[in-house]
Amino acid sequence: MAKLYFYFASMNAGKSSTLLQTAFNYGERGMKVSLWTAALDDRPGFGAISSRIGLASDAHRYEADTDIEARVLEEHAETELACVLVDEAQFLTKLQVWQLARLADEAGIPVLCYGLRTDFQGELFPGSAALLGIADALVEMKAVCDCGRKATMNLRVDANGKAVSEGAQTEIGGNDRYVAMCRKHFSQALEG
Repeated sequence: MAKLYFYFASMNAGKSSTLLQTAFNYGERGMKVSLWTAALDDRPGFGAISSRIGLASDAHRYEADTDIEARVLEEHAETELACVLVDEAQFLTKLQVWQLARLADEAGIPVLCYGLRTDFQGELFPGSAALLGIADALVEMKAVCDCGRKATMNLRVDANGKAVSEGAQTEIGGNDRYVAMCRKHFSQALEG
């Protein structure tokens, strides 16, 4: 029975590298996977899916109006898919999460989604909220705060490394814009 999985964590937990390792493992066994990521990240030098440790792979890119279900079913009709792997799943819409659930439930294709749980203000992303609500399996991946505790929060920082508490929910960036922290140090940084 195929399932919808949500692997979530703060920044720097290895979500993208784990997704790419999973794709590699399927490929080694001659199985085809469908890779997806959000079309938001258009920084030069970035592959469609890229990890901080240097792994990268091209992938289909989704926007808010992309019918992922229809596109995957077309691909599956051409060559049987072993699974669907979605990076940056926090940027999925609620409708797209339900599309992915139908791929698991009706087409029998396992769907593994990887993404952030919360934004820089500690608020759920829409895609994450939907996945937390309906995924068959929730798997928390671990990142580490500077203090050694589990990092669960994503602190946004400005060019001087100062905490940012207001702004748009989505701002693309890596280690230059975000720091993974435990809740205690996240709160202290915002108060500071």
